[in-house]
Amino acid sequence: LSAGRVQSPALRILVEREREIINFKATPYFVLIGNFEHTDRSVAPLKKTKLIAYSKDIFDVPKNTLLKEVTEARSSDFIVMDKKVSVVNRSPRAPFTTSTLQQAASSRLGMNPQRTMRAAQKLYEQGLITYMRTDSTSLSPEAQKNILAYVVKTYGESFAEAHVYKTKSKNAQEAHEAVRPTNITTASVKMGVDESRLYTLIHARTVASQMSDAKTERTSVEIGSQKLSYNLSLSGSRILFPGWLKADPDGSGDDVILPNINIGDRMELQSLNIEDKETQPPNRYSEAGLIKELEKRGIGRPSTYASIISTITTREYVALENKALRPTDTGMVVSEFLENNFMEYISDTFTAEMEDSLDEIAEGRKEYVKVLKDFYHDFHKQVLEKSKGDKATNLGDAPADIKCPICDKAMVIKLARNGKFYSCIDFPECSGALTLGGNQLEGPKDTGKKCPKCEKNNLIEREGKFGKFIACAGYPKCKYIEQGEKVRPSDAVSCNVCKDAYMEQKRGRFGIFYSCSNYPDCKIAIKAKPTGKLCKICNSLMMEGTKTIPERCSQKNCPMHNPHKLTPKE
Repeated sequence: LSAGRVQSPALRILVEREREIINFKATPYFVLIGNFEHTDRSVAPLKKTKLIAYSKDIFDVPKNTLLKEVTEARSSDFIVMDKKVSVVNRSPRAPFTTSTLQQAASSRLGMNPQRTMRAAQKLYEQGLITYMRTDSTSLSPEAQKNILAYVVKTYGESFAEAHVYKTKSKNAQEAHEAVRPTNITTASVKMGVDESRLYTLIHARTVASQMSDAKTERTSVEIGSQKLSYNLSLSGSRILFPGWLKADPDGSGDDVILPNINIGDRMELQSLNIEDKETQPPNRYSEAGLIKELEKRGIGRPSTYASIISTITTREYVALENKALRPTDTGMVVSEFLENNFMEYISDTFTAEMEDSLDEIAEGRKEYVKVLKDFYHDFHKQVLEKSKGDKATNLGDAPADIKCPICDKAMVIKLARNGKFYSCIDFPECSGALTLGGNQLEGPKDTGKKCPKCEKNNLIEREGKFGKFIACAGYPKCKYIEQGEKVRPSDAVSCNVCKDAYMEQKRGRFGIFYSCSNYPDCKIAIKAKPTGKLCKICNSLMMEGTKTIPERCSQKNCPMHNPHKLTPKE
């Protein structure tokens, strides 16, 4: 487990939303849905259009009362009671910043932030886009001039309009331009699928940012009947002038175009039904939604958004379900522990103020040692105090009716890697455990032997990620692990230090290596398979070579470590 200045506020935001969802109480309501046909007399020959209209949400009306009214209204005439038409100008959006690029790629391309940044990095390395870690929406004068010329040539003069955008981010540094194509007219370099889709998105947004407003006519219509207390409404829109939508049509959304409807027109009712609904809790944050919220609160920087989500997902604080981030039991517990003990350090204000301090250090207006001292003195003191408290994985007493399946004593709620469970209050003396559903869990198997190290607890058989092993039941106070008897392979090479031990293959974070079987008493380790020979210069183990490097010494400082570089004389 870990906590960080930026990842912890991000986790807290997700947990706060999850609590809202858990505590939400749904309220039932009804919606009337009418299916109509309208004869559009402005079209020759006459054309009938099917339309669906909805009532506003209906609360505090019994369903029987509503059902009676709807039944009577089904045989009545429905006419257009009201019509409102308005022309709306839709302005283009600003060119992409890191945050808005990640949000748009998530919602429109289905690419998560990590995948988006990998593709953007490749585009940047190929010289196809400007630097992709930026919080600025500005374009250089030369770039803006080239984009406007491209718009005039491609779409016509009426589509070109220069725009200057202001950055909305609280802590924007604006050291770079917005994310844009380096050359607005050509992109002849071969690209991968992700890079091609992302480049198209960036190109469309950049071009659209320097185009004129789109003009849209929006129409809303009210349909009613003398026998129905509630009017039904439908709305639609049509584009009068496409403007920037010509370059970025996907930015328009779904437009519903209505036929020529006028007040007093009769609408032919096909069906009228009641739909039962209930109020919904707030949605969980998507990856794009969380990035937008972090930017809004001034938490993190363009270079950190993708890594924040990667960290809290990798550590299993959150899980991605149906494109939404759901905090796990571990995440809920970690966040609650931090909120109860270190709230001032995971608050939005602390994080934003620290970002400001870092900027001032970079600008030479603050001394970094003093900033760190001012922070660390109180922080370290609190860490020492909190380390003496209960473990964060102890979640309190289980319900009184939940008893240990082994000793019938009370149980407590604990958190393990796989979630919450009930544990006997006498653990480790009693290993009774239940799932939250009441099913018995198999606890560690007691070997009946005393631990040779602490001589207090018994040795038990545990299950680890590398299989079963025997350890002290008093872990973590006693960390004794019983080492099984190792069988020396017939082709094993003897350790040149221990003599009685041998070199065995192991796997570490950088791949396979070879170390002494007497580890940790003997810590010799080499990065390739030993040949069994000793170096003639330093007497260290010789290792197998490669196609380009012959057999060589395992000691880095020995000339024989790189024998291919030696002269014949040497």
